[in-house]
Amino acid sequence: MANSSLTRWAPETDVLRGRYDRMFNQMLHDIWGIQTPTEGVTSRAWSPVVDIKESDDAIDFHVDLPGMKKDDVEITLENSVLSISGERKFEQEAKGEAYHRLERSYGSFSRSFTLPATVRTEKVDANFADGVLHIHLPKMEESKPRKISIR
Repeated sequence: MANSSLTRWAPETDVLRGRYDRMFNQMLHDIWGIQTPTEGVTSRAWSPVVDIKESDDAIDFHVDLPGMKKDDVEITLENSVLSISGERKFEQEAKGEAYHRLERSYGSFSRSFTLPATVRTEKVDANFADGVLHIHLPKMEESKPRKISIR
């Protein structure tokens, strides 16, 4: 894999926070009978998971955004920083129904990644299909490995 300035994501922090939030909310419900169907869903920030794959030719991002549409997401690229942001809204569908469990995250999110100087920023391509955002960042020709013949 080529040397780049991408930063590794440590999912342990988000996983633990989610577990503690659910445990605390369940305790409130069990002990004091507090039940709010939308507790924390509109104000809590969340982070979609991202896979980053690098090859000799490009860097590819795959961002899981289930339940979202492409119009809910914004991608910006400025000063070699790729930023992905958006909002997944909680919409209560029917009156008179009560949620027993809400495990999906809702609200605003923002992820930023510092890109190496070898990316051709004018050739970035993005598409959205089946709840996954794909961002393709081709590399400059000069940065691609090449074989040098010996004379």
